[in-house]
Amino acid sequence: MREGDDNRLIAWDRELTAAHQRLRAALRVARDSLDGGEAVLPRDLLLYCHGFCAALSGHHVSEDTGLFQALSARHPDLRPVIAKLEQDHSMIAWLLQQLGQALDAGAPANELVLHLVGISAIMESHFRYEERRLLGTLATLDLDAEPSSFLGPL
Repeated sequence: MREGDDNRLIAWDRELTAAHQRLRAALRVARDSLDGGEAVLPRDLLLYCHGFCAALSGHHVSEDTGLFQALSARHPDLRPVIAKLEQDHSMIAWLLQQLGQALDAGAPANELVLHLVGISAIMESHFRYEERRLLGTLATLDLDAEPSSFLGPL
């Protein structure tokens, strides 16, 4: 345990890592639902994929409007990193929109898998960069806020 950890109510580095793990798990569920063949009902598939999209979008919106603003105010040196992360969020939002349109159009499973593979690649690259660049700072961050307000309702 690092000095000061016992005085903070929330370990933001662990909260971010846990949020990323939950999103990775949600993506696996959505992807597995597509690999399920006829065992998965179409409405279940829509639920899994739309649920994943909503969770990832909510996470990124909460970061943009909460966490990143707090980090930027306290650590101005992180502003270029935050700008790149926000750019990633825009790209991921576009990819999620494309997946949503494919779902709504009743695209076949193989097409939906391609959407999820693309999202997965960008999401994983984004998460790794974010963790590499922010976890150290987040480990020392003292903010009085609910994790969901900065990381989404995961």
